[in-house]
Amino acid sequence: MPRTSDWHLGATRWTQLTLTENDPGRFDPGFWIEVMRESRSNAACISAGGYIAFYPTDVPYHYRSAHLGDTDPFGALVDGARGLGMHVMARVDPHAVHADAARAHPEWLARTADGKPVEHWGYPGIWLTCPFGPYNREFITEVAREIVTRYDVDAVFANRWQGHGISYSEAALRGFRDETGFDLPRREGDAADPAWRAYVLWRRRRLSELVSLWDQAVRDIRPHARFIPNLGSIAARDLDRTMLARHFPFFLIDKQGRSGVEAPWSAGRNGKRSRAVFRDRPVGLITSIGPEHHQHRWKDSVSPGAETTMWIVDGFAQGAFPWFTKFNGMVPDRRWVRPVADAFALHERLEPELAARRITAEVALLETGGSEPSGGGARAHEDGFYHALVEARIPFEIVAEQNLTAEELDRFRVLVLPNAERLSTAQCRTIQDFAESGGGVVAAHRSSLDDEYGTPRANFGLAEVFGADLSMPVRGPVKNNYIALTGEHPVAGGFGGAERIIGGTELIDVTARPGTEVPFRFVPDYPDLPMEEVYPRAEPSSPAVVARELPGGGRSVYVPFNLGSLFWEALQPDHGTLIADSVRWALGGPERVRVRGRGLVDLAVWENSESVAVLIVNLTNPMALKGPMREIIPLPEQEVSVALPEGAVGARARLLVAGAEVPVGVRDGRAELTVGGAELMEAVRLSWIRDERP
Repeated sequence: MPRTSDWHLGATRWTQLTLTENDPGRFDPGFWIEVMRESRSNAACISAGGYIAFYPTDVPYHYRSAHLGDTDPFGALVDGARGLGMHVMARVDPHAVHADAARAHPEWLARTADGKPVEHWGYPGIWLTCPFGPYNREFITEVAREIVTRYDVDAVFANRWQGHGISYSEAALRGFRDETGFDLPRREGDAADPAWRAYVLWRRRRLSELVSLWDQAVRDIRPHARFIPNLGSIAARDLDRTMLARHFPFFLIDKQGRSGVEAPWSAGRNGKRSRAVFRDRPVGLITSIGPEHHQHRWKDSVSPGAETTMWIVDGFAQGAFPWFTKFNGMVPDRRWVRPVADAFALHERLEPELAARRITAEVALLETGGSEPSGGGARAHEDGFYHALVEARIPFEIVAEQNLTAEELDRFRVLVLPNAERLSTAQCRTIQDFAESGGGVVAAHRSSLDDEYGTPRANFGLAEVFGADLSMPVRGPVKNNYIALTGEHPVAGGFGGAERIIGGTELIDVTARPGTEVPFRFVPDYPDLPMEEVYPRAEPSSPAVVARELPGGGRSVYVPFNLGSLFWEALQPDHGTLIADSVRWALGGPERVRVRGRGLVDLAVWENSESVAVLIVNLTNPMALKGPMREIIPLPEQEVSVALPEGAVGARARLLVAGAEVPVGVRDGRAELTVGGAELMEAVRLSWIRDERP
């Protein structure tokens, strides 16, 4: 059937089937076509080739499944999906080859620093490929051409294509030396090594060139088709931005589920994070129907239904279209089918409403550094602030550090810096301009103490915004630290009855400038043992929180200790309250959207000029911070309040999941209504009633 270059805009619910070698002749393609129908999928990603071919390939050394015989399982699935009017993407996996290909083409292989080929870590007798040599550039290109020539597909999807660590193949050694003059670095991540810094840029350039090569190869055959490599293990910032804009019509988030003590809002954060890099591109969240336990690797298993539906729904509530993946065409456990179908059906039901709006927020959290999982390290500062904002029910978006521009910040009223220690002079200037023009800034710990290369500054790059100067760098870890309330200020308003609360474990001494308020001061250190010695010896002294109102109307709050990471580690409620109250004060006025009630929810606000939809995703569960969820505990009543836009005198409200109209009251310029509860989620649509009088 004819296709156009914008086909991807109609591919919003994906079924992915990753076949195993013994599937041909055993699995039932008809079952999978029925799953696509039942889940209301409108696109499919199906295993085609690369490491194993699931179609009768003619490309030399393109290993065919030993069970293929005269069958064509890939072709059968493509035909079935097309029969349902679906879009189709062919999956290839270039990361390894079998022994016959390794013997015939040693130049295809990744190699260690001493020149030895790298055997696969998970399966003996197969070998890792080098992403910078002829295997990717020639062999995979030929495989892609064969697939798009023979089959009616819209795209080719590459998994594990970018290599695993530094490959010291002859092609990589020679290419790197010719382009940079350096030998390949012997150690990854050494920022002091000029060869490593050169490698980061060279790798970005070479991988970007590879994407361009592959994409052009398939478009030469099918002009509407695309080659879309998975970005699961590398961030979009690791590739050339111009290339990404040209060759990636949408992005995929290959974070397929929770693991360990990861929070359920991680699905939504993945959506926010990816949209922050390219605001104009759709993003999809891949969901595994099995648990994501990276140590034990139960890849061919099934998660509880509540966990699966929660992950999918929180993802699309925050703007990431749903995509589920199943390993193995055989289905020994079918308990996943109904949860996936239910979550996809909910997306289909809400999709027209969401498509007519865009996500908005008054608050943005600046995300810096890498995309390592939650749980510790640099990411813990952001985890803590993220969780505090979710608990406080403050809708917010993410700003990516590479998009820290005046235009981006103009979308928000408050910018939150959990621990943005590395900021360039230009980035600091952008944040200062934002604050001086009326924006709010909430920052903590080492924010702006280093330049973009990690070189320490003598003072905060944002000292003028904070209204405070560095007196002494970070000290700690310390124990038994407290901060004392030192006066009446809204930032300290949520601790009625307390004279002090828990402080930090990594402290920075600062001096407040004239005109800067100090709502909290550090209680000087005192022993935590013996118990008889646990009492303060001196009055509170150094500022622990500083707050400033800037001449242009902006407000700033700076917290000189590890507030975010400590909240994430210990989850002490006073730290969450301090974060929430700081953000609310920095807003400089009432929140535009408020949702009050019991339970843990993730909020998203979608709007256009005539209406707003407030999505309330229910994360209430005893397993919320230790997956997987066994059930979703229904929410009780929720009170929703939204500020009326200019010219509106009232609103009509409809619960899009419950399918019911609800009465709306107007008070103090706000539309107010009650949601009678919710299971997995509710979406409240408020349509504005305008004053039509001349």
